[in-house]
Amino acid sequence: MRCHEVDYEVIGDDLQVVEVELDPGETVIAEAGAMSWMDDKIGFETKMGDGSETDSGFFDTMFSAGKRLVSGESLFMTHFTNQGSGKRRVAFGAPFPGKIIPLNMAEHENEIYCQKDAFLCAALGTKLDISFSRKLGRGFFGGEGFIMEHLSGDGMAFLHAGGTIVIKELQGETIFVDTGCLVAYTEGIDFDVQQAGNLKSMVFGGEGLFLATLRGHGTVYLQSLPFSRLADRVLHSARSHGGSSQGEGSVIGGIANIFER
Repeated sequence: MRCHEVDYEVIGDDLQVVEVELDPGETVIAEAGAMSWMDDKIGFETKMGDGSETDSGFFDTMFSAGKRLVSGESLFMTHFTNQGSGKRRVAFGAPFPGKIIPLNMAEHENEIYCQKDAFLCAALGTKLDISFSRKLGRGFFGGEGFIMEHLSGDGMAFLHAGGTIVIKELQGETIFVDTGCLVAYTEGIDFDVQQAGNLKSMVFGGEGLFLATLRGHGTVYLQSLPFSRLADRVLHSARSHGGSSQGEGSVIGGIANIFER
């Protein structure tokens, strides 16, 4: 099934929104809860699966959706369709500070592998599947375990990641990446996980116990601030967990704390 040809505009800087423009009859699929706003005449329906295989039977659809459930994703996707006579727009917002990555799948040999929580939305016809790793090292110590999301199709797909996005074009070389900083990679990239240095570096280096190893020929997308790292810093600073106020060094901050108590 060929993907619908959608136009789009990415709006904003750190809390971005992608506005997808649909011609009459065109559809975009998205994770539940991703929609921010939409024009009139946009109809939406929650369906089991991504709708990429129109001739598949009930059990095939159940099996495909069941694999998403195993990965911790929802069984259902929301389909947004332009039911009017003119162009209409629907917007999808980023769930946390970062960037939206527009991907023309046709430019990446029609497939890409990404973190299972990186997918935001895509043109109808994009197939969302689960890729299970056979490598024990990656399975036990990689940031995504055995499971990555596999996107295939010839249309537009949109990913989201935290902080700044860096794109690396590998031509046979190898790079080492913090396991949480890997967002996506194309076919031709071999992804594995290996020990980070010696025992002293592992215990006291602060860089984690293992690093992702990526080598081959293809494109790698990296993020500077994984959401898990951001959440850890917020939790560490929260007063209910022993964190301190950022205004503690000022007179006004001290007075405010008195009234809070």
